[in-house]
Amino acid sequence: MPIEPGQPVPTQARAALPASSLSCPPDGDPASHLTPRSGGFRARFCTGVSLCVLASALMAAPTLARAETATVAPAENREQKTGQPQPGSPQASPQQSNPAKPNARGSNPLSAIDWLATPAPDPGLPGTVLLEPPVTGSASLPEVTVTPLTSLTPPIGLVSPASTGLPVDLWRGSDAQVLARLLHAIPVERSPAMQSLMFTLLLSETRAPAEGAETLLLARLDRLMDLGAPDPAQALAEQAGPTKTKARFRRWLNATLLTGDEQIACSTLQRQPHLAPDYAARIFCAARLGDWQTAALLWEAAQALELLSKAQLDLLDRFLNPDFYEDAAPLPAPKHPDPLTFRLFEAIGERRPTATLPRAFAAADLRDIAGWKAQLEAAERLTRIGALNPNHLLGLYSERSPAASGGVWDRVAALQRFETALQTGSSEAVAKTLPTAWRAMQTARIETAFADLFADQLARIPLEGDAAELAWRARLLAPTYETASHEAPSGSDQAAFWASIAQGVPDMARARTGRDQAIAAAFADGSEPPAELQALLKDGQLGEAILRAMILFGRGADGNLGDLTDALAMFRAVGLEDTARRAALQLMLLERH
Repeated sequence: MPIEPGQPVPTQARAALPASSLSCPPDGDPASHLTPRSGGFRARFCTGVSLCVLASALMAAPTLARAETATVAPAENREQKTGQPQPGSPQASPQQSNPAKPNARGSNPLSAIDWLATPAPDPGLPGTVLLEPPVTGSASLPEVTVTPLTSLTPPIGLVSPASTGLPVDLWRGSDAQVLARLLHAIPVERSPAMQSLMFTLLLSETRAPAEGAETLLLARLDRLMDLGAPDPAQALAEQAGPTKTKARFRRWLNATLLTGDEQIACSTLQRQPHLAPDYAARIFCAARLGDWQTAALLWEAAQALELLSKAQLDLLDRFLNPDFYEDAAPLPAPKHPDPLTFRLFEAIGERRPTATLPRAFAAADLRDIAGWKAQLEAAERLTRIGALNPNHLLGLYSERSPAASGGVWDRVAALQRFETALQTGSSEAVAKTLPTAWRAMQTARIETAFADLFADQLARIPLEGDAAELAWRARLLAPTYETASHEAPSGSDQAAFWASIAQGVPDMARARTGRDQAIAAAFADGSEPPAELQALLKDGQLGEAILRAMILFGRGADGNLGDLTDALAMFRAVGLEDTARRAALQLMLLERH
């Protein structure tokens, strides 16, 4: 109910007011300040303050009433029911006018939220006890290793780490210049196992060191070309981005010239002529794309500015104007042509043989424009280094009947007769044709490819005597060498030793020569890599350690038996058990001088 100025405050409301709020007027009368005084600021001020205090008291009264679990009733009714004067009434004593009454739990003040006043239960637990062991034995500062943060280069490769078993950070911690020199220097010609490992390292998806990524990529591309694998080199360059640098583009262009995909590279060069390695490439690509006028203009500019040698200008002139040189004498053949020069001679009808050229040029003979004999010789050459799938070679061997005798034709005839004998399933026919086919493969030094092709079929043909022993030796060179090791011919210590190597548990007592003993020592319990290779492994330089082990194996194959043991032990230490076994078996079974 609103209170008019000058009206006394109800007793019930006064009881809820704190004592301090009732002492505002100086005269001590709780209601005197509600009486308006004419023209006085003090009266108006006290009236406003008192009304605010009264409103706060009226709002707090219900809360206090609920806290005491009692229903607010008029003072007169409570006095009639209890017969006792109520707090705030004129008859109440000063002690009774205090609204804070003791509650049922004691003298603690009441709370509007019941559970806040509830004391926390006593868990009955002892004080805190440190049961953890000490984390340090001293108060000295720990050693901190600081590594600068550098941006990681994207991994580049054609084979995923899940397939190769090599980590993405294979080259971590190594100097790119050192890796490039090692990749170029490792000899792999005499060991098919080292050839396979080299291709795995070159094609595996790996991340180059933070500094020198371009150097390592170019070294990988150069070694692939050196091994006669322009197709993988082209694919690797395309994955890395062949137009990012002129060096990449030059290698990509050379690879496409040998694989026959130069149309792609020439189209790119037409859009970005600044990538051209020289004017000869621009002239060739312009003509290759049908822009003969531009090609002729570029040739004239190169001649006027002397940008190309006379030999290059003469060759390009015949390429651009073949009608003018129909009866001209052939041009002198260069001793060391590059892929562009090779293709230009091919284009003017003066194709150069590839037998005396680097291995990468042999890939050009695998195209249909080359004759069958040239394809056969190129396929054998690339298979010998591990750059060609043996099934491709078998397809060429089986393509048609030999046109003559001697050389590659004798090898084609021997292999065709042996394959026919296998298809008949006759043990007698196989025993008769196998020795001749094996000698032919030894002449071409492609015994491992022969074993990969026919080992499983030989295992199903029952043979006896020398034919059985020869077939078993061929099977030891195949990927299924461990299966063949359990079927070794009886009565031969040498065969038993070979079988023990294939199983990874060599029998030292059967080792006859120093080389056999060096191989057995690498597979003995407790054999470890040399200290310098262990240091590389400790620093995380796995790729460099493998490359240096490959160099040691090459020295060991030449007669340094200590290096042979160290290399095989290193391969086994890093998980290349299959490489170690196959390399050892090939070293003993293949006649490489």
